[in-house]
Amino acid sequence: MIQPESWPPIYLYIAFVAAALVVGWFGIKMTTTARDLAHETGMGEALMGALFIGASTSLSGLTTSVTAAASGFAELAVSNSLGGIAAQTVFLAFADIAYRRANLEHAAASAENLFMTALLMTLLSIHMVGIAVPDISFWSVHPVTLLLLAAYLLGIQLLARTHTMPMWLPRKTRDTPAEKQRPASHRPKGMTGLWVRFLIYSSVVAAAGWFLAQLAVPIVQNSGLSYGIVGGIFTAVSTSIPELVVAVTAVRMGALNLAVGDIIGGNAFDTLFIAASDVAYREGPIYAAVSGAEVFWLADALVMTGVVMMGLLYRQRHGPGNIGLESTMLLLLYFGGVALLGFGAV
Repeated sequence: MIQPESWPPIYLYIAFVAAALVVGWFGIKMTTTARDLAHETGMGEALMGALFIGASTSLSGLTTSVTAAASGFAELAVSNSLGGIAAQTVFLAFADIAYRRANLEHAAASAENLFMTALLMTLLSIHMVGIAVPDISFWSVHPVTLLLLAAYLLGIQLLARTHTMPMWLPRKTRDTPAEKQRPASHRPKGMTGLWVRFLIYSSVVAAAGWFLAQLAVPIVQNSGLSYGIVGGIFTAVSTSIPELVVAVTAVRMGALNLAVGDIIGGNAFDTLFIAASDVAYREGPIYAAVSGAEVFWLADALVMTGVVMMGLLYRQRHGPGNIGLESTMLLLLYFGGVALLGFGAV
């Protein structure tokens, strides 16, 4: 059993850097394989990013939240989920910075990405309902937990339908890269090998991401910070490093829809962390145990997601510093939130 809390600090830092490098190396390989799968299967980059990459890179965060909830640390479990969503959303700004040709939200606008963003806002709003009426429960599980799972599964079904039969399409411009399309007569080759490699790479990334989260807690355990801040900032960012690697790698290789789909789809999957944590937390409905820090992260994540949706709709070509105005707003919203929590204003 790994017990990093007993390690000397220097070992913690070395292990953290090593795990981050593993995430980086295998994250790049996973992204390349996912792009090939998206083209070979005809699934498309946005759907591949939302379903498979988003869920794969979120497994470490899910394990962290459920483990914390089962141990009675409700604030840590919830803040890890909501703080992770906020952190991953600001990663879109970093991906925008890495893509110098045009604003990322302009170039990656698609029916699938817009639908997934709307679904994410819906799922976050369901959490808001749970916080508004926190004491309702059946066998210590809040009814919102079942509603959240049903909404997610229905949303994924509608997302797949949106990909196969879109009712509208964004206008193409010179800055909108054409996604590689599979010809109708194309017969996929080497699919088994691609899926096997994807599973191997995603498993390594998930395991390394989980290990990063285990290292983050002892690194900050002597800081005197609350579990809400530790979960919302440190473990959330640690378990979100795979998403950052995938997003930046994807835009560098021109797979823009894959990058946005990974972030938004991963965020939608991350909302389920709280549902799983509610089941694992046996002291009552988990919404009754949240603090102001978790409510703040929920509100911040909801506002940031709204900004992303407006960016996908408005599609500004260039903005301040050659990034979109929405990316500037995302940076201000996230790091402003971190500052407010850090200085105890929440």
